[in-house]
Amino acid sequence: MALTASVLAPLANAQDVNRSKQVLVLNTARQNEQFYVISEREMPRLLTEGLGDDVDFYTEYFDVGRFPHPDYETVYLDFLRRKYKERRLDLILVMGDPAADFVGRNRDVLFSGTPVVFYTLSPPPSPIANSTGLLNKLQFGPSIALALALQPDLEHVYVVVGTTGLDVSRESQARAEFRPFEGRVEFTYLSGLVTKDLETRLRTLPPHSAVYYVVVSKDGAGELLQQMPYLSRVAAAANAPTYSWADVSVDAGIVGGWRRDQVAQMKAIATIALRVLGGERADGIPLSSPDTDVDAVDWRQLRRWGLDESRLPAGTRVMFREPGIWDRYQRYIVGAVVVMLAQAALIAGLLVQRRARQRAEIESRRSLGLAADASRRQTMSALANSITHELGQPLSSIIHNAQALQMMITANRATSEAIGEIVSDIQTQGVQATHIIDRHRSMLRSRQVDMKPMDLHAIINDSLALVDHEIRTRQVAATVQLSANPCVVNGDPVLLQQVLVNLMMNAMDAMAEMPPSRRFVTIRSDVRATDVEVSVRDSGTGLPVNGTLFTPFVTTKSHGLGIGLTVVRTIVDAHGGTIDARNSPDGGAIFSVTLPRSDAREGVSLATGAA
Repeated sequence: MALTASVLAPLANAQDVNRSKQVLVLNTARQNEQFYVISEREMPRLLTEGLGDDVDFYTEYFDVGRFPHPDYETVYLDFLRRKYKERRLDLILVMGDPAADFVGRNRDVLFSGTPVVFYTLSPPPSPIANSTGLLNKLQFGPSIALALALQPDLEHVYVVVGTTGLDVSRESQARAEFRPFEGRVEFTYLSGLVTKDLETRLRTLPPHSAVYYVVVSKDGAGELLQQMPYLSRVAAAANAPTYSWADVSVDAGIVGGWRRDQVAQMKAIATIALRVLGGERADGIPLSSPDTDVDAVDWRQLRRWGLDESRLPAGTRVMFREPGIWDRYQRYIVGAVVVMLAQAALIAGLLVQRRARQRAEIESRRSLGLAADASRRQTMSALANSITHELGQPLSSIIHNAQALQMMITANRATSEAIGEIVSDIQTQGVQATHIIDRHRSMLRSRQVDMKPMDLHAIINDSLALVDHEIRTRQVAATVQLSANPCVVNGDPVLLQQVLVNLMMNAMDAMAEMPPSRRFVTIRSDVRATDVEVSVRDSGTGLPVNGTLFTPFVTTKSHGLGIGLTVVRTIVDAHGGTIDARNSPDGGAIFSVTLPRSDAREGVSLATGAA
């Protein structure tokens, strides 16, 4: 047997070390009291986290308040002994004064070897062997200080208390703590009233009143009551703000009070329990009194009674505050504001760009208008000999006719028929000269676009007349191939004439280095269903390959401004048309202008110079 015991002892010790800790919690009141609800929730978690291992957790309720029968303690003691006789408990947690007194008086027969940690309002009257604990005395007076801070005009405080021995003892404590305030407010103790009478009294309290709930475990009719649910009835019946001390009371319809923070209490108890479970002897740990009380108020009740939150003492906890729009939707509001700011910045940027673009377009149109004017003047300067030649013939004819008429009159040989013929010839030549001058003057005049239906073939013929002298002087063979179909477009005659004159002059410039026998220009029109194409083809050196053909102020001519083709393209664009330039397979270049027929586009305007 001794050998067997010596072999099994180490194994038993190893099993004892590896087993989970077993903790019994002995509570004073019923299971659904708020303090014990929080204990059931917090204590297993705190001990498990502190030990790093699971805990076998047992809970019992020594509800002597509701069962004051003389045999209750005896029966309950036997119940615990029988239930846990096979359990090796590591710790007993005793919650409340009655349970601690019960364990102290029965320590010899109840878990005699198990350490005890108790939580009470005062030291147990019967000392508990191998124990330590936390004392947390109730404080009622600070709640009156809070009420006075929130209600500076407070005159009456009505104190609600029950009839049990515990209730009476707490009333005595409250009276002692309220005594320093009696010079400022009047205290009325509503002690031991039947619930119905109490509620009637609370509904008719005078102005400048407050209610303070101490505790009611049993009312004047002898009905046993749950302390915290009864507080909700008191707060609902009172026509004045209600205050109390209990942690749960903050959500029972009261304004608030200097109350016990039960979560903090559980942490303080768990700290001592973990020391004992870690191997320290309970009686080696001194008693402590942690400060776990705090001013706390219900934000909803502040609003209900119109109490100013700014009057709260510093450090007061404001609970159940309903989040405002900012608190609820902060992320969405910030996101929306960021999006709106981004959109506003984008819109502002677009508006700035739009305005800048409009200004640039206006300036560009004005500049191109001036360029078009300069281009026309340059072209007409180049055609100065043509103007002289064209005007020379009618003017010379007019002079000769006038001289002939003078000679006939001097010789007295002027007949009425001869005079009439000479005068008619002078008139015809004058009209021709006037047409020539008007044609060139309109070409030189700065003007606005004047869109109207017009015969494009007539514009081609007028343009040829303008450059006729240059064609003959430069020894260029000009060929005109006009379609037999009507060629009516919406356009400005002068501007379209400028386009054709520029293209013809460019064609002749491109053939300047060619021998006279190889200088050919072909002007062709092709009338289609919706548009008309006019092309000017030369037999010169062809187009450059640098891609700067229509770039403003870029030219290959020593005497050019570099704006002729840019102006041409702008005028064509303003007429809703297109211009294309390409090299001919037979040599030379072809410039093609395509314009919509007269029913394709109306109402286009473009400023090409100052009015």
